[in-house]
Amino acid sequence: MHTVPRSVRNWLIVVAGMIFFMIVLGALTRLTESGLSMVEWKPVTGVLPPMSDAAWQVELQKYLSSPQGRLVNSGFTIAQFQQIFWLEFLHRLWGRLIGAVFALPLVWFWVRGKLSPALKPRLLVMLLLGGLQGALGWAMVASGLVDRPSVSQYRLAAHLLLAVALYAYTVWLILELGHGVRRDDRRTARKATGLIGFVLVVMTFGALMAGLRAGWSHNTFPTMSGYWIPPGMLELSPWWLNPFENGTTVQFIHRWLAKLAVLGVLALLIRARRPETYAAAAVALTQLGLGIATILTGVDIVIAAMHQAGAVLLLTTLIVVRHRAMPSPRQPLSAMVGG
Repeated sequence: MHTVPRSVRNWLIVVAGMIFFMIVLGALTRLTESGLSMVEWKPVTGVLPPMSDAAWQVELQKYLSSPQGRLVNSGFTIAQFQQIFWLEFLHRLWGRLIGAVFALPLVWFWVRGKLSPALKPRLLVMLLLGGLQGALGWAMVASGLVDRPSVSQYRLAAHLLLAVALYAYTVWLILELGHGVRRDDRRTARKATGLIGFVLVVMTFGALMAGLRAGWSHNTFPTMSGYWIPPGMLELSPWWLNPFENGTTVQFIHRWLAKLAVLGVLALLIRARRPETYAAAAVALTQLGLGIATILTGVDIVIAAMHQAGAVLLLTTLIVVRHRAMPSPRQPLSAMVGG
């Protein structure tokens, strides 16, 4: 019996880093309102940007015919258009690059017999999720090209959560292929699992906030414009739409869920004082500070992007906590039989 070579794990570390950067890049694209600058989806031919003044003019006219172009940026010049175009173009190009960096080595490792039987189906799942993420990204953009100058907050949340799920799955595979310390502490593992799920819920409401531009509505802390329970939280009818489509309600929920998540991580630290739980607590407190700073600065682009990155880092530390609290499997993911 031998193990999967270290090069496979290193390859997945590179992929995870690229996905993490993609999530941050996606945040910047959203925060700068750049996501709707490219009104067509060309998975193959869209690799190259406009190469002449005439081509740029054509792209600008396409954009100006879209809802955002007509209703928000009707006076855009080529230079102004390019400022938002390049960020969305980089976002899409980086997605294609991730696909290539994942798919090509996957074929090479597979053909060379470097992958364990248990690892192969998991990598195929990653490949499938990556393709689905590209399609979902376009579905999100398409929702802002019909009759309103913004994308659906539901599709934006789905797009973010799928990216986070793909990243988290990659991180888990990396940990499974490693040889780190494992403890049979199932109670801590269960608590970490619960916190992972809870953080994903917090991130979902953060994405809904972004889609609704709810971060701009109340820019004070700890109250919301002077109110602990701000007015207008149930103004939509039927009432159950408010947690998903009322910006004030969504921000209220996101704020309090975030605080509960931090308390949960601190409680986990008190129960299991280990390097990984200390790291999770430090990231959670930093993330809370970034969230407050995002509100108080009126959603500063850099701070808000750091806030999204912090959420992913918090999720990463909790995944590490869960992994280290679980017993070693009888059949490691990296185990290969034969030569």
